[in-house]
Amino acid sequence: MDGHDFALWEKRVDALMVLCGAKGFFTVDGLRRALEDMGEDAFEKHSYYERWIAAVNQNLIEGGVYSLEELGTRMEEIAARGPTYGEAQNG
Repeated sequence: MDGHDFALWEKRVDALMVLCGAKGFFTVDGLRRALEDMGEDAFEKHSYYERWIAAVNQNLIEGGVYSLEELGTRMEEIAARGPTYGEAQNG
């Protein structure tokens, strides 16, 4: 890569992809299809990891791991914690 310093959330997306793939929650073909279904403009509007987490979520929803409503509820709960919750601690 080009020396990009990955943000914590990007590292988490990468780990989630590896773990979910290893557990058989989706296939490479499923991820590719979800990425392609986003359309060409997604590649201009969203970062690499934003596209990947959207594809992972789409596959997990389609696989019945959780529903769109459950995801929305969980996202609201996390947002209510504040912007620094879950950040890596220095020290």
